[in-house]
Amino acid sequence: MRIVSLLPSITETIASLGRYHQLVGRSHECDFPEEIKTLPSCTEPKFDPDGTSYELNERVEAILQEGLSVYRVDADRLRELNPDIVLTQDHCKVCATSLEEVKEAVRSSLDADVEIISVSPDDLSSVVSSIRTIATAINAEKEGEKLVADMKEKLQNIQKKTLPLHPPEVLCLEWLDPLMSAGNWMPELLQLAGGQPVLAKAGEHSSWLEWKKIQQSDPEIITITPCGYSISETLSEWSTLTNRPGWNQLKAVQNHQVYIMDGNHYFNRPGPRLVDSTRILAEIIHPSIFRENAERVGWINVYNYQFQQNINSSFHA
Repeated sequence: MRIVSLLPSITETIASLGRYHQLVGRSHECDFPEEIKTLPSCTEPKFDPDGTSYELNERVEAILQEGLSVYRVDADRLRELNPDIVLTQDHCKVCATSLEEVKEAVRSSLDADVEIISVSPDDLSSVVSSIRTIATAINAEKEGEKLVADMKEKLQNIQKKTLPLHPPEVLCLEWLDPLMSAGNWMPELLQLAGGQPVLAKAGEHSSWLEWKKIQQSDPEIITITPCGYSISETLSEWSTLTNRPGWNQLKAVQNHQVYIMDGNHYFNRPGPRLVDSTRILAEIIHPSIFRENAERVGWINVYNYQFQQNINSSFHA
């Protein structure tokens, strides 16, 4: 079977199912596992992907207002790859190519018998369902059930440790300018990790936030995980938050409980690595239980990081 995956989480799922060798093409955003980058890309953005979060949002909104897809499917590349199946999503217009554009590209370049499978997870339950859908589509049902069982076991082990603990209020930001809270499966991950999500509900799309609502909620912990952003990219826009009036008066800021997390590889990809995402949250929320012997991959405490950077700068001065 020749498979093209047009979504990073789907690509990661296929690799976890042991079907990596059947992949012949990917989206331009698929970058895990590392060897996936050698496969030809079948998509590209219709906008300049460089710029601030505000600039990117403006460019994307301008395209969407015209009723267009944000990404372009390379129909010629699809014809060359000649897949048996194309896997995509119809959950978010900004996350990947639209389902309609994928259908049009397949119709114009491939035989009619090429199968298109689309998933649309919006909470943990539908993430599990989408993994099963993918597994069935690529004839890996047995591997799919094993993967789902393994994910559930790991998440339950985290939950067992957090259930007796006090759940601090946690705000998770998914975009910086404009501000957006992380919805969909994120509130469930927070709860499994022993936190109480604020300004977000499980199963609902991530929503825009007014700054005053954040001030009013005054969460104990703030996590920042812009979709598609690495930690260093988020740090480059750190002033977007710190320049807001009243930032320094927030409880989380005063207690140095503000964290930047890798929003590219974790949290925003509804696949197997949501388990790792939950572990990261648990390390942040309950350090006495989860940070011992932990590698602390995928997150930083902003204030500890800045303190260490200042020490390094002084040492090398």
